[in-house]
Amino acid sequence: MVVIAYLLLRMHNLFAVVMMSGIYSLLAAVLYVIMDAVDVAFTEAAVGAGISTVLMLGTLALTSRRDKERTGNKPIPILIVTITGLLLIYGTLDMPPYGDPTAPIHHHVGRYYIDNSGEQVGPPNIVTSVLASYRGYDTLGEVTVIFTAAIGVMALIGRSRKRKKKLKTN
Repeated sequence: MVVIAYLLLRMHNLFAVVMMSGIYSLLAAVLYVIMDAVDVAFTEAAVGAGISTVLMLGTLALTSRRDKERTGNKPIPILIVTITGLLLIYGTLDMPPYGDPTAPIHHHVGRYYIDNSGEQVGPPNIVTSVLASYRGYDTLGEVTVIFTAAIGVMALIGRSRKRKKKLKTN
């Protein structure tokens, strides 16, 4: 994934960038499956590799396929990304090791959901109970992000069509 991210930064052909970002998303989905987060992997594969790739290809159909040439290297953006990455890594240092059976997540939360979700929430399906009630704000946040992205893409595509019509009438 690091190699693909580096290649994404160095490419100027936007079609290749779209394809590489789709591959990056698929690799992220595989990583999520390995970490036993199948629901997140499914979402990453569907949204990250699927819908995002289609939307970016649609955008490429309305724009050019080449990136504008840069006049010089600017170290500030890469410095900000590096610092952010280091801060994110620092934030995970106190987490238990991956697969640790003594981690708090393996003790009370899962058993609590299994024992109480039917009585507290109602649906007999535990996954539905967790997503709709216990993690309701998280699910609402995910839906809000997807909705906002869709509105942004529609606004950009709509603006491009209006420009083309205006150019044809002039």
